[in-house]
Amino acid sequence: MSAQLLSGKEVAAIVRDEVAHRVAALADRGRSVGLATVMVGEDPASEIYVRSKHRAAERAGMLSFDHQLPADAGQEQVERLVESLNRDPQVDGIIVQLPLPSGLDGNRAVACIDPAKDADGLHPYNLGLLALERGYLRPATPSGIMRIMQHYGIETAGRLALIIGRSLLVGKPMALLLGAKGVDATVVQAHSRTQQLDDLIAKADILVAAIGKPRFIHGSQIKRGAVVIDVGINRTKEGLVGDVDFDSAVEVAGAITPVPGGVGVMTVASLLANTVTAAELAFAG
Repeated sequence: MSAQLLSGKEVAAIVRDEVAHRVAALADRGRSVGLATVMVGEDPASEIYVRSKHRAAERAGMLSFDHQLPADAGQEQVERLVESLNRDPQVDGIIVQLPLPSGLDGNRAVACIDPAKDADGLHPYNLGLLALERGYLRPATPSGIMRIMQHYGIETAGRLALIIGRSLLVGKPMALLLGAKGVDATVVQAHSRTQQLDDLIAKADILVAAIGKPRFIHGSQIKRGAVVIDVGINRTKEGLVGDVDFDSAVEVAGAITPVPGGVGVMTVASLLANTVTAAELAFAG
């Protein structure tokens, strides 16, 4: 192995410890911190992910509220539940587990969350603040990626950063964070209509793959010494794999996140950090 391994597990442990200390500091002042999730239906992968969020919250000393609705729940039922959590003084962070079942509008449900309780950082208000380089509650996965890069001292200023994917969950906010003042990467965003993708990959100093296609990018395409951030979590017969072919990429890249143990665990840690930030802001008044 030639590439430096960017361990999300290592960084997430640090973030969770920081969160636990902040939760304890609020508890000493008589203020609890609560995280609530809303899940519709019984998707096995989502159930595993939601359980991991609650375990992490409880270990950090947070109150944990798990709300499950049947698969046939209507849009109004989902939104009424979210609005009731908005009013609940014990709840500081709210997550609507996406995707919702067919026929439900996930964007509408997220937009019902009080922006001050937006643990995922995906409410339109908070995304708008991100575009203005303001605000405190930022999308969890991109924030986790930035924390990994900061922890390992990855240089970003003036470097060409290629983001493959333009979702609101990862791609678009990732571009805003990498291009922000003080980070100063030169950002290129690729998507399904991008032409000559191989040429862009070959030039990228920082490559963020967030497309949901197992082993889509091979090491032979990557610039030698590039930093590779693999956001993909794809279930295959061999287990979980990323959007990047790790075995070939690790021989070319300068640094790379593994799957599992990379970006995914940082997403949960970032959700907890957003939740305690929301509680601190609410307590400060």
